[in-house]
Amino acid sequence: MGLIYLYTGTGAGKTTNALGLALRAVGHGYKVVIIQFMKGWKNVGEYKIRRRLQPHYEIYQFGSRSFIEPGKPSAKDIKKAKEALKFAEKIVRERKPFLLVLDEINLAVAWGLLTVEEVLEFLDKVPKRTNVVLTGRYAPKELIERADAVNEIIEVKYPPQMITQKGIQY
Repeated sequence: MGLIYLYTGTGAGKTTNALGLALRAVGHGYKVVIIQFMKGWKNVGEYKIRRRLQPHYEIYQFGSRSFIEPGKPSAKDIKKAKEALKFAEKIVRERKPFLLVLDEINLAVAWGLLTVEEVLEFLDKVPKRTNVVLTGRYAPKELIERADAVNEIIEVKYPPQMITQKGIQY
């Protein structure tokens, strides 16, 4: 029976949690598909590892390399997010993965690239055996209510300047 897991909050580690689930699933020989909304950086570990984890692990990016201004997405950003959701529909229909990660979909909704109704309609189409992970800050209450498990990641302590280390943050 597939469940919906949601990781939200302002702390770091939402995508990392989802990738941990993906790694576990791949370790058991299950099919995992990751769809990243609003991300287009190919120099991140979760993207670079894709060939080594085939055929169990697939990752697709629907975003640019630049950041989106909150609440002011471009027409191109909106188009990419809608393409990502449409692609996710195709994936669950045709490949029926054990685990589907929709990385940063919560933020895509919060910033107006997608509507919460579009995401809820998508979730209605997911086969019962597929587990879904929704990540991103500012998850709307409707997605929180729909999810079976919700974790809020908060910052307890963080260095004054953001430290980004290859292999840890990307």
